[in-house]
Amino acid sequence: MSDAFDVAVIGAGAAGMMCAAVAGQRGHRVVLIDHAPKLAEKIRISGGGRCNFTNIDANWPHYLSTNPHFCRSALARYTPQDLIALVKRYRVPFHEKHKGQLFCDRSSEDIIDLLKMECESGGVQWRRPVGVERVSRQGQGFRLETSAGELSVDHLVIATGGLSIPKIGATDFAYRLAKQFDVPLVEPRPGLVPLTFDAAAWAPYIPMAGISLEVDIEAGERKAKGRFREDLLFTHRGLSGPAVLQISSYWREGGVLSLNLLPELDVARVLVEQKSGIRKALGNWLAQYLPSRLADAWLIANTFDPTVRVPELPDQQLRRLGDSLNRWQIAPHGSEGYRKAEVTLGGIDTRALSQQSMMVNSVPGLYFVGEAVDVTGWLGGYNFQWAWASGVAAGLSV
Repeated sequence: MSDAFDVAVIGAGAAGMMCAAVAGQRGHRVVLIDHAPKLAEKIRISGGGRCNFTNIDANWPHYLSTNPHFCRSALARYTPQDLIALVKRYRVPFHEKHKGQLFCDRSSEDIIDLLKMECESGGVQWRRPVGVERVSRQGQGFRLETSAGELSVDHLVIATGGLSIPKIGATDFAYRLAKQFDVPLVEPRPGLVPLTFDAAAWAPYIPMAGISLEVDIEAGERKAKGRFREDLLFTHRGLSGPAVLQISSYWREGGVLSLNLLPELDVARVLVEQKSGIRKALGNWLAQYLPSRLADAWLIANTFDPTVRVPELPDQQLRRLGDSLNRWQIAPHGSEGYRKAEVTLGGIDTRALSQQSMMVNSVPGLYFVGEAVDVTGWLGGYNFQWAWASGVAAGLSV
């Protein structure tokens, strides 16, 4: 194979297929290259197999980046409403599940099929599974040496994502290519990921594994501080659930999580002010507000006897219990890493890119889109919206 194209897109995920479709429908000769034997596996497994394809509230404050305003342009020019219109045009049934999150009624395959048909409408040619072995400058364009032969292209879009979930084909291709062309990187790290704790320190909380409850959670520094009210899940190794996945993007190694396990109740105040009228044992009283297994395990882990009656405890101990529940401060040891991370934080430094086109300012014709770029959304469809928006931005610019 030896051929010439106007545009090559490497990476046939959400951003890559969207970019290829838009460029092809503008009349460009486009080739879409991907190394994976299965197409768009990350779309397929997302949302429990139903693809949380956008969030109706997706706008720039819901994204993290060392250059936080960069994503505003692309997100403003391709909005959730634009994506919803496309989904409706293909008659894909969907529903809002929680906090603006939109899911397919049937399967993630509906979104993959939609993207394939959009690419077909643009006459996009496919090369998969095909690996790209070498990229080099060729005049004003690029030469690609692949496992299926050579290609010459005028414009090259990199949509190969980040390092999260390596078992479905995650690769550092975008970062290696960036280094080749002297494009700066923000150090990648796992995002939207469960957090783990030192085994000895976590031992008292292992009996709580499997318990879930809604909490307030905070972490981060003043410039990038996160605060969420979401469900928390105790695990044998640490904490997970939407609350922790959200806050993991703000937490840095050595940092502390602040949790309020009973955000609607000032535990110390209620216990101190009403203790004379509380006839229950401490464990039974707390089980009114927490799952009973959690109530007893929490009390034992914090050196309280669940069977002692509330009036028998001094105010100082009741306040200590209140603080442990309303202001739990705990320092994670690490995270579950890329194998369980839903996204990769960091990546291509956006200060090296045009916010209108996603092109590298110093390398005309080279573009980066999607998760490869240092733009990471909250949990709940925001990262898909960035994939669509950045893919469209590049597709309209090549």
